[in-house]
Amino acid sequence: MATTVVAESTARAKPRIGDLVFSRLAMAAGIGILVALAAVFVFLAIEGVPGFTQPASFYGSAGNFIGYVAPLLFGTVLAAVIALVVAVPLAWGIALVVSHYAPKRIAVPIAYVIDLLAAVPSVVFGLWGISVLAIQLRPAYAWLDDNMGWLPFFAGPASGTGRTILTVGLVLAIMILPIITAISREVFAQTPTLHEEAALALGATRWEMIRMAVFPYAKSGMVSAVMLGLGRALGETMAVAMVLSVGGGVSFNLISSSNPASIASNIASNYKEGTPGKIQVLIATGLVLFLVTFLVNFAARWIVTRSERRLAR
Repeated sequence: MATTVVAESTARAKPRIGDLVFSRLAMAAGIGILVALAAVFVFLAIEGVPGFTQPASFYGSAGNFIGYVAPLLFGTVLAAVIALVVAVPLAWGIALVVSHYAPKRIAVPIAYVIDLLAAVPSVVFGLWGISVLAIQLRPAYAWLDDNMGWLPFFAGPASGTGRTILTVGLVLAIMILPIITAISREVFAQTPTLHEEAALALGATRWEMIRMAVFPYAKSGMVSAVMLGLGRALGETMAVAMVLSVGGGVSFNLISSSNPASIASNIASNYKEGTPGKIQVLIATGLVLFLVTFLVNFAARWIVTRSERRLAR
């Protein structure tokens, strides 16, 4: 009888003021983000849709919007893919070292240094890419052209300035490294200790424990970290515009001067001096980038949800 009274009184208890305020603020923040996202989409749609059907002169040599945006979209995706290929393994490795391998007196300074990279402005990365990285990579590009030119990625001729799509990808990799590392480090550290100890008790090595206990638990967070890094790489403007020497066209050659621009850098470079019709074309390319980013994130979340359901069975 006493148990029933306690249960009924607990059920009737009012939520605390602090909990109620926090839940309302969290809900308002979530709704605010959705409203802002919808407002951005509405703006891009209203201002950008006329850019799909402008006279051929506004699209330069392409002649139409598809021909104009295709090389830009290709350059955007190619630079982002290069950045992810370089940054993701390195970021996950650093996160594992900080969370599971290095002693605390070493792990804490490493984490601080990696986090500080996120505070460096894009223009600083751009200046470093032009004045240091591009120059240092010129001998490497010449070597790739001479020894691996049979691959379409290194067919050459090697750029004399080093300002290639590969250089841009490496700069973007350094820029997205702290984002992926920080999120991955947190989700790795949140793995239940009992899961890790159980794997070790069964005779697993440290790497086997990470592979069987940490990675499955952290899979959703790892994908989210990669998607945030991808969003930063897709939308980066200043560093790409400063480092990349645009040659136009679509090419998989990573070390030559025939580099396609990205959508964001093309908007930044041409928006100020654009006519009203040209600005509508640029906003239309921004709408394309918005939709591509949304679809990529939606696909990633669908993959994660499907994987979690499979594991739950």
